[in-house]
Amino acid sequence: MTRGLIVGRFQPYHIGHHEAVKRILKETDELIIVVGSSDNSHSIQNPFTAGERIEMISRALKAEKLFEKCFIVTVADVNENTVWTSKIKSYCPKFETVYTNNPLVKQLFEGVGVKVKKMVSQRSEIDGVKIREKMLNGENWKELVPAPTAKYLDEINSLARIKAITEKEEKE
Repeated sequence: MTRGLIVGRFQPYHIGHHEAVKRILKETDELIIVVGSSDNSHSIQNPFTAGERIEMISRALKAEKLFEKCFIVTVADVNENTVWTSKIKSYCPKFETVYTNNPLVKQLFEGVGVKVKKMVSQRSEIDGVKIREKMLNGENWKELVPAPTAKYLDEINSLARIKAITEKEEKE
């Protein structure tokens, strides 16, 4: 039995993430999906709560019958790189390989002796910032997230939240 791990903020969970998850599951038996910055929400960089992100991911995985092969774990920010990998390890089941495109994550896990592989996705140009900007600008963003995620984001009225977060306070 082999188990991999990916870490992301998933703000929101998009097709780049989803494609990477599917590719990783072709070479591992199980995958731990770590929802990072789980203590942050309702901000420009992190508009969604940890629970909302878990729901986005879960619905997309269930739609493709992948959910039973995954663990979803939330980890709050530590703001201290030297203890971050220890925190991840303590919150997660045992894993052999970390999949990432982030040079710092690669360095930190390799520094504690964990095998790291590149997280391959044909959609690496897609990111949460671009999706949130498209939402704000009234552009088509739904094609950039799995259909179950788009449906959920509509259900929670995510556009209204993102607009409210980005508006400046009015001065009296």
